[in-house]
Amino acid sequence: MKTIFKTFAILTSLTGFSQQEITKDTIKEKVPFEGMDQTWQNGSDRRTSPPVLSTKYFTGSIMIDANYTHSFNNPIDNTVVGSTALARNNEMQVSSANLGGEFNYEGARGKIMMQFGTRSTVIPRNDYSVYRGQYQLDNVYRYLSEAYAGYHFNKWYGINVDAGMFMSYIGLNSYYQVENWEYQASFTSDNTPWFFNGVRVQIFPTRHLKIEGWLINGWQSYGKFNSMPGIGGNLTWCPNEAVKLLTNDYYGTDAAGLKNRIRFHSDNSFLYRYFNQPKSKGISKAAFSTTVDVGFESGDGVAGFNGNSETPSQYFLSGMVYHRVWFNKDKMAWTIGGGVMKNPGRYLVLYPTGDASPLPNPNNPTQTAGTHPFSANPGDQFEGWDCSTNFDYMPNQSITFRVEFVHRESSVPYFAGSGGVTSPTGYTTTPLPSDWKPDLVKMENRIIFAVLFRI
Repeated sequence: MKTIFKTFAILTSLTGFSQQEITKDTIKEKVPFEGMDQTWQNGSDRRTSPPVLSTKYFTGSIMIDANYTHSFNNPIDNTVVGSTALARNNEMQVSSANLGGEFNYEGARGKIMMQFGTRSTVIPRNDYSVYRGQYQLDNVYRYLSEAYAGYHFNKWYGINVDAGMFMSYIGLNSYYQVENWEYQASFTSDNTPWFFNGVRVQIFPTRHLKIEGWLINGWQSYGKFNSMPGIGGNLTWCPNEAVKLLTNDYYGTDAAGLKNRIRFHSDNSFLYRYFNQPKSKGISKAAFSTTVDVGFESGDGVAGFNGNSETPSQYFLSGMVYHRVWFNKDKMAWTIGGGVMKNPGRYLVLYPTGDASPLPNPNNPTQTAGTHPFSANPGDQFEGWDCSTNFDYMPNQSITFRVEFVHRESSVPYFAGSGGVTSPTGYTTTPLPSDWKPDLVKMENRIIFAVLFRI
């Protein structure tokens, strides 16, 4: 039985989130990636013991992500700019509290994970598809991180068909920080999707391979921007437990009111564990991960990589590399890494928060309105780079104590400066003088203290 539950962790590391992707009944038959320990991977469940909240038909999950972060820019309004993991400076915050689990019965399967905390506001804020039509989709879905139903077919090493909201694997990192090597994700991960809303099919034709297809509303969007749905998929290959290669590819139309503007994105990662002595009191593991992304938008005024003054280039190039070393029987770990991003047109850049955050123009959904919006027009340039290092203490498989230092820079004023991005006093109730504007700067250093719990 313990071997069966260990297989659960192996399966989940291939999906970018934490729970098993097949039913318990299927474990008795062919199991993809059976015998491979992949709990070391960035973006994967690190637990090797059986889930505590587990019965024949239900496996429960509780996750809590609490943090305190300090920006050395010390913004007056305590607002964090350009992050989906953090929201407030100099305050103890609950970024995410997740409660839910997976259900299965004779092949029928379902999963629901509730989310509370600052992420239930931060993540919906980045989806502008909710301004199309009625019913406030950002409020309808904001307290759900995952919710889907489907069926498992006993064919080859398993086939799953699911409909609903599920995690994206683009950008390598998991949506749940307890699964990641670093807390503040590099530009590559933080500016790519955390979730998809639609239908997926997972096929495991061999023990080492997963093939997955998506038919979804769009690029991290609750609704659709135009009439065409987004399409894409994932290939994951693990020739052995020390190597993982994957590619995610996406095609869709994700600009409001611009049905002829297409988006393509390709995300590619390689992970390698080159040292493994799990019982060692010294170095017990060592591994690295590398991710390279390339994408573009084309049509309706932009030209991908071949732009000119009339139809500017609009593309995305980014990469990140992280290295991690575990110590003392995997109870401690040190990670260092970082990345770069170039995004002309800024179509994937996270908009600054506060009064610098652009809202859709009610008279033209392709433009933004606001007192001081951060522009994202064709031809607008944006480049950024970041680096970070952290230390983890993990006394058991349910808790992580993390301290992390992060440095980020951009080619244009982007991060919150000392004046903040809300008002002269930092409060939303303060009227804005005619000469006031958000204080955006090109650099920030911050330190993060986080407690990450999972059971």
